[in-house]
Amino acid sequence: QVQLIESGGGLVQAGGSLRLSCAASGRTVSRTGMGWFRQVPGKEREFVAAIPWSSSSTFYGDSVKGRFTISRDNAKNTVYLQMSSLKTEDTDVYYCAAKTLPASTYYLKTSYDYWGQGTQVTVSS
Repeated sequence: QVQLIESGGGLVQAGGSLRLSCAASGRTVSRTGMGWFRQVPGKEREFVAAIPWSSSSTFYGDSVKGRFTISRDNAKNTVYLQMSSLKTEDTDVYYCAAKTLPASTYYLKTSYDYWGQGTQVTVSS
């Protein structure tokens, strides 16, 4: 089992920045792929970013490319999402997720085995 706890959400003005953190505990996560998704009630959970255990590459959804950066510190079992140039449409609940199969598709929510409870990000105009 893996427990994921997100933090760092809050209220920020458009154009501002926030950094989300996801602390993992339980089963060793240093060799799992990690991802961030976001969702508002009534909508599909949207892929935001993903990073494999090796940090050899990173992947981003089209709507955040160039503005968000995902990173991880395996020694701390923590994944980060640095969000910059925030827009009002980035307002969502952000979820951290872990997937145990390296070959599974990184942008599909069904590829992920463990999820955090989510952290609210609100961007005001």
